[in-house]
Amino acid sequence: MLDLIKDLWAFMKERKKFWLAPIIFMMLLLGALLVLTQGSAIAPFIYTLF
Repeated sequence: MLDLIKDLWAFMKERKKFWLAPIIFMMLLLGALLVLTQGSAIAPFIYTLF
């Protein structure tokens, strides 16, 4: 996992694609939100957002 992050950072640094960082961060945040609320009572309210 750490190698993936290092490779991604090296790619963004070399190609000057720093605008990808907020997109990747938001995708990870939404994915974590879906995984964490999958079995909870909050799940029906989260799924209505999508």
